[in-house]
Amino acid sequence: MGVKLIQYPRCTTCRKAQKWLDENGVDYEAIHIVEQTPSKEELRNYWQASGLPLKKFFNTSGKKYKELGLKDKLASMSEEEQLELLASDGMLIKRPIVANGEKVTLGFKEEEFTECWK
Repeated sequence: MGVKLIQYPRCTTCRKAQKWLDENGVDYEAIHIVEQTPSKEELRNYWQASGLPLKKFFNTSGKKYKELGLKDKLASMSEEEQLELLASDGMLIKRPIVANGEKVTLGFKEEEFTECWK
């Protein structure tokens, strides 16, 4: 499996990640997170490969997250419910997700990208 950049084109963080990948010669497939929202199973795989808590996969600064009042609801939701919710709307997912089947990074931190993708 090649590297996938799961992103939202108008997201500045996604653009920074894409620029870093381009400048560092990383071949990737760009996937629009809203037009091709990852499935529940894909999200489960990304989450498990990342080693991060599932709540980190939520775009907590997003309008949709705030509208749904998820700050107060996530703690009482099962992991299955959270995965279903994430798979229901790409705008709820923190982005970008960069994955290759073994490694996953969430968001963009240059040091993390250098360590993981260079």
